[in-house]
Amino acid sequence: MKTAKLCWGQRYMWLRFHQLPPGHRHETHVVLRLGVYEGVTVANCRATLTYLARRHEALRTTFHLDGDGDPYQRVHPPGPVPATEVTTERDGTPSPAEVIEELSTRPFDLENEWPIRLCVITTGGAPKQMVVVLNHLAVDVWTIEALKRELRMQRAAHADRRPAALKPVRHQPVDLARYEASAEAAVTAARAVAHWENEIAQLPYDLFAARRGRPSDPVARHATLISPALLAVSRELAARHQVFPSLIHLTAYTAMMAAYTGSETVGHLSFVGNRDAHPYGDVLTCMFSPTLVRVDCSGDPAFGDLLARVSAAFATAREHAYLPYDEVVELLSREGSRRAHPVRLATEFNFIKQAAREYKGARTAFTSNPVPESWARTGTDTYVRVDEWRDAVAVSLHAASAVMDGTAVERFLRGFAAFVLAGLDNASLGDAARLAGFAPPDGLAAPPYLDAGDADPAAEQDLAEIVRQVNGLSEVDLARSYTLAGGRALRIPRVLADLGAQGWTGLDVCRLASPTPLRALARRLVSLSTHDRNRLGVVTS
Repeated sequence: MKTAKLCWGQRYMWLRFHQLPPGHRHETHVVLRLGVYEGVTVANCRATLTYLARRHEALRTTFHLDGDGDPYQRVHPPGPVPATEVTTERDGTPSPAEVIEELSTRPFDLENEWPIRLCVITTGGAPKQMVVVLNHLAVDVWTIEALKRELRMQRAAHADRRPAALKPVRHQPVDLARYEASAEAAVTAARAVAHWENEIAQLPYDLFAARRGRPSDPVARHATLISPALLAVSRELAARHQVFPSLIHLTAYTAMMAAYTGSETVGHLSFVGNRDAHPYGDVLTCMFSPTLVRVDCSGDPAFGDLLARVSAAFATAREHAYLPYDEVVELLSREGSRRAHPVRLATEFNFIKQAAREYKGARTAFTSNPVPESWARTGTDTYVRVDEWRDAVAVSLHAASAVMDGTAVERFLRGFAAFVLAGLDNASLGDAARLAGFAPPDGLAAPPYLDAGDADPAAEQDLAEIVRQVNGLSEVDLARSYTLAGGRALRIPRVLADLGAQGWTGLDVCRLASPTPLRALARRLVSLSTHDRNRLGVVTS
């Protein structure tokens, strides 16, 4: 079996996965529903996935905490992909919906389970649909499209009783990991880190400082606006300004954020594939990571001016996007320590083109979605996703209740669409606020104070010793943050696991990665009884 460090693109998802409580880790799952050609058998479906896992090592890889401190990936020999067969007929067995719900919500056991599950839905013994559940550590959008393409080719070949003509696989994730351990990659990362350090130093400590309140019920909100008109207008604007349509939407997002928060600097994380940043762009694995886009919104710029600022900021950000995300977490922590209060960078924007998907509607539709309970535990303030379909644009917003209520979420989405549909180069941020119906923020709240405090001596001792051991340190100063004490962000999941083994709970990835002194974090530790440890599934060995 081959082993390697985590690839840089996997590190963001590694930390996100471990930030979530076990019952909410399906937030990192990807579920694919695939039709089955006439004449394809259940055995063909199983063979298709097994062949994919043979070709692509990412699908037969497990992820481990132990080793020399940093997590690593282990590639297993080829073998059959675990598959579940379920029928649509009422025969007393669980229904397809029940089986798929279980497969898509049960967290992956990263150390013992391959990051792929297969369910074949049959009627009368004939397969009608394949449902594939993937762990995001193994795939990104590019990977998913490549896998879909190979699955279509194999299903067609099975139906026609002929071999599938798939291109040979040149590179695997371990090849990419080997490159990322090279001196060449280290130079790339160092340049990117220097850029991020400068950008983070110019961020406000909290984009939502003037709006942030106490979390309320529900913990978060999720709504979607779908508009056929947005597709045509955004493409027309993109052609007029000679930019990609994604930048039109990113400009509308920036305008809405500036209008809502009242901030003259809007920083957010945009997701970048990074496949053109190195010689291994064809590797099927999770290669994307978020990159900081910081836009100066001062002076009430008109749409055309703001678009130019956004385009320049995004282009610069892409040039410095390829680096290990855990190092970004450490930069934010150190900057928070320098300012003596946390610097939040918890707003995300994602643009995805899905040419195969259709809306098939003529009118704009606004939908309030179920409460995103799992997403609310990621530590993110807002997440906006723009999907460009064949005949419409869908804009989806997740927002924590501390920064947006239901009315603000709806106004944000409708304002987003109205700002683009206005199609006016001279539409300003003031116009954006009026289109959305946002009243000016009340004013900046005082930044949170980093309280050193005192804690249970046993909690302090265990926390200090575990941080020391996991990070290979000679000593740990509890008056300093985890990062300033020498802790590495990538090793936080190991620290949390070891704390759990000692019977402590109360911390998570975000808290340990913050600039809060370790002594103050120790105050959050709660001792678990044996009963609670068993009930919560805390690892004790």
